[in-house]
Formats: sequence, C-alpha cells, structure tokens
Amino acid sequence: MTALSTHQRGVLCGMAAGAVVAVVVVWGGAFVDLFGPFDNDLATRLSIASGASLLPALCLMFALGRIAKHRFFHAVDIDGAGLSEGTPRVQLLRALAQNTHEQVMLAVVAYFAWVLLMPIGTLSAVVLAAIVFVLGRILFFAGYARGAPARSLGFTACFYPTALMLATVAVMRALRWLFG
Repeated sequence: MTALSTHQRGVLCGMAAGAVVAVVVVWGGAFVDLFGPFDNDLATRLSIASGASLLPALCLMFALGRIAKHRFFHAVDIDGAGLSEGTPRVQLLRALAQNTHEQVMLAVVAYFAWVLLMPIGTLSAVVLAAIVFVLGRILFFAGYARGAPARSLGFTACFYPTALMLATVAVMRALRWLFG
C-alpha cells in the first residue's frame, strides 16, 4: 500500500471530522429532542421537512445568484455555458453550483423521508442537519479554490448527515418490514 499524499491526508482529516459531525447531528438530534416536542400529525411533519428544506434551497439560490452576478458584470461570460466555455471564474462558480444542486437534492429527499418515516421524537435531527448543511456549504464555498483538503469538511458536513439519515431510514424501514 502506498503512502497517502498530503492532499489525501488533508481530505481524510476533513472526512473524519465530517463523520463525527454527522453522527452528532443525526443520531444526537434523534435522541435529544432539541426543538420538540412536536405534534405527531402529518401537517407538523411536512412543515418541519419543508422548513428545513428551505435552508439548503437558499444555499442553491445563493450559488446560482453568484453565477448570474458574475455573468452580468463580465461580458465574456454573459452568454452562458451553452454558448461559451467560460472563464475560469465562471467555471469555478458553476462547479460550486453543480455540487450544491446535487447536495440539495439528496438532502431534501433525506429530510422528507426522515420526517415521514421516523418516530416523532427524532425530528430535531432534520432541523440540525439543515443548519449544518448551511455551515457546510459556507466552508465548502470558502475552501473550494484552495483544493480538496480545504473543502473536504464543508463537503462532508453536507453529505454525511444526509447519507446517514438516508441509511438510517432505510435500515429502520427494512427492520420494520422484516419484523413488523
């Protein structure tokens, strides 16, 4: 096995920190009802999922707005990606927006799956995950241009809670199907 590069070690540190954040946010939020108690009805559950989904959506809106602002003030990029390759700056902004879009799509699915399928006392996890999503996007945006190690914690702070939520819901549903 070859030794890890400096970049790989930096990414690994970000991944480890992101994993700790995910466990604290998701399972900690599931066991410690910080924002509840919530009424156990469909309207409350949908309200929590919808409200939490606004935070990642605002991150995507911000990312797209940065592209629009850049394009407006830079004639070489104003025609859009379909008509030009774009400058390195607009390519970077598009990469940020693309990654944010991907993360938002998964997060929204995870939030709705969690609030609809998990016990009512665990719903604080969704609110915490949405707050951490925003903080993760800020770190990701700030570190992106400095390379993978600088953006890894921001990426994992968004991705790992989402992945842990989806995996937890899937396991809980499978157990319910198997054992009633």
